[in-house]
Amino acid sequence: MKTAILILWPSFIVGGIGEVVFFTAFDPRELYLFGEVTSLSRLAVYSIGFFLCWAFAAASSALTVFLARTAKGVDP
Repeated sequence: MKTAILILWPSFIVGGIGEVVFFTAFDPRELYLFGEVTSLSRLAVYSIGFFLCWAFAAASSALTVFLARTAKGVDP
């Protein structure tokens, strides 16, 4: 459980910061998906953007935790 918290909490903060930075530069109404204007509401685009940023940050944090293990922690 402690490892999950070490991965998810910092990635939550980074996901929020990433979303703010991205949507400061881009308007959700002007985003295109496969050459078509998205028909999703702004709230839906913000939500999807946040969860994608959070997922990428969580993957990065999980990889860091995985690679930071010592030989003693891998094979007790």
